[in-house]
Amino acid sequence: MKIYFHRDFDGMAAAAILADALAKSRNHSEITWEGVNFDRTLEWESFANGEEFAIVDFHYHPRASYWFDHHPTTFLDEQHQRDYVDTDSHCFDPKSPSCPPIILQHAAQHWGYQAPEHFTELAKWSNIIDSAGFDSAEHALFGTEPALIVSRALTCSPNLQFHDTVVQLMRDQPLSQIAKHPVIEKCYARSSRNRDNAIDNFEDNIVLDNGTSLLADLRSKKIRRDRFAPFYLHPDLHFAVTLLPTRAGDHITVSSNPWNRPQTNFDLGELMKKYGGGGHQSVGGCNPSNGVTAMKWAREIYDIVKDLS
Repeated sequence: MKIYFHRDFDGMAAAAILADALAKSRNHSEITWEGVNFDRTLEWESFANGEEFAIVDFHYHPRASYWFDHHPTTFLDEQHQRDYVDTDSHCFDPKSPSCPPIILQHAAQHWGYQAPEHFTELAKWSNIIDSAGFDSAEHALFGTEPALIVSRALTCSPNLQFHDTVVQLMRDQPLSQIAKHPVIEKCYARSSRNRDNAIDNFEDNIVLDNGTSLLADLRSKKIRRDRFAPFYLHPDLHFAVTLLPTRAGDHITVSSNPWNRPQTNFDLGELMKKYGGGGHQSVGGCNPSNGVTAMKWAREIYDIVKDLS
């Protein structure tokens, strides 16, 4: 059984919990895992052909033996959405702040799973991190709790296999211990320097700004980027659209300010679904096919959100 997970703190925690639950309560002796991102949806129909697989914190797939998610934009096919019902091995809860609590509750109720104690803290912090439930932008950027050390370290992973390694750590160890892992400490130190670089260089890379919404192109190799830098530097913002580089190519993120929410019910995740991505009401992302398309889409998205403020 291979578990595919969205490559962020929420998805990694979900993979760790599901792997443990399947091994202890569903008699799966050989479990592996691998991170995915939105670029994989381009081959979604043929995805994981011939495999027995599970998916957590990512788009619904009808061939998944196990599937758990909380993203309202999870269904790529309208027929799948109409036909979907929760089962013994599938659960969808768009009201949950993150995916791990869904798995913990489902596995306990349906499989008699007894989770190790450290999963409680893992799920709590997954909720906070994935929903941006921090006290302030300053806390999000400079907080030093073990979970935030691990989360920030993930932004400087040396390779994609690093995420798979951290899934194993999350399964076996509490966050306080993971935060002291030598590779995590090294990545965290680097990520802290990158955070400071991102704050120092953000203003020079703003492309469009109307006071309540902005578009920043952060694809330069000379600068770093941070999810919360726009709102730390511009607390009056309602929306930020950012262009980012990833190993999978250019990425667009659009988010509303967690500490200055706009007075609108507009769903950013649904907006990004039109561009092949997804997300939640307050944040979404997509992976354009090339740099020219990335800037074109980013400008279109900015034009939409700037009129919402």
